[in-house]
Amino acid sequence: MPEASNIQGGRRGITAAAVPALVERAREGDPRSVGRLVSLVEDESALLPELMRALAPYAGHAHVIGLTGSPGVGKSTSTNALIGELRRRGRRVAVLAVDPSSPFSGGALLGDRIRMGDHVLDPGVFIRSMAARGHLGGLAWTTPQALRVLDGAGFDVVLVETVGVGQSEVEVAGQADTTIVLLAPGMGDGIQAAKAGILEIGDLYVVNKSDRDGADKVRRDLRSMLGLAERREGAWSPPVLKTTASTGDGVADVVDAIDEHAAWLAASGELERRRVRRARDEIETLALTALRKRWGSVGSGDRLDELAAAVVAGEVDPHTAAAELTVS
Repeated sequence: MPEASNIQGGRRGITAAAVPALVERAREGDPRSVGRLVSLVEDESALLPELMRALAPYAGHAHVIGLTGSPGVGKSTSTNALIGELRRRGRRVAVLAVDPSSPFSGGALLGDRIRMGDHVLDPGVFIRSMAARGHLGGLAWTTPQALRVLDGAGFDVVLVETVGVGQSEVEVAGQADTTIVLLAPGMGDGIQAAKAGILEIGDLYVVNKSDRDGADKVRRDLRSMLGLAERREGAWSPPVLKTTASTGDGVADVVDAIDEHAAWLAASGELERRRVRRARDEIETLALTALRKRWGSVGSGDRLDELAAAVVAGEVDPHTAAAELTVS
């Protein structure tokens, strides 16, 4: 086995010895270094354990905001407007735009979002598209580790914009401190919201394109449906706001509401609970991924096939077979 300092970071050509310096440059605001660290995550580099150890002392600083909603509600335009308002308030902002995967390369199909081009030259903004790679829920499975990179790199806010695949998008709530659900008039969003279960996951609801007819009705319907939900005493009551992201109208109110929610999270202890749950899910995912890789290694795959055949033949039950596989 090679020494840790000689482990190569895949096609990026980074060694373990170079990781601490790369992290330091990322924390100083060097976008190229941040990008290289995120690339290590996307590549599932052998250096990931080394990278996560280097980032661990800097964890827990960034406020993670998830944006979700049906296709066409204006997520990218809203993200662009939020970046602008957050920058006016002096905050460093990173964006993970989780795109559909290219069926040919597996990479992000849309690349760094054209609608966020206003901020490309701003050193206080980092924008990166990540491929969902067919993962249900609208997020790439590498998203939690990419969030750790951006958190450790010293960003104040990390915005996670999902692909907009509909009902399975609720997974974004598991990765965010604050989840914003975007809706728009004329899209049947009131009924769709109830169907998709997003009334349970939103911390803020934003009716975008509010200059269109029907925006007030969408807002009223949402408020009515949210009013029917049972909430424990002291629980957060999600506001329903209106914006026109293309002009910036209402965006400052959204950032004010994000700040109010952040204060409530800290005061109520909910922030700690959410982050512990998030870390628990990340650990579980990494452990299961390691097990699957082990089962797919030489010999293990054959044993799995043997056990599967034995289950079909009635020679062993699935629980016993699973227990045997996990201890082998």
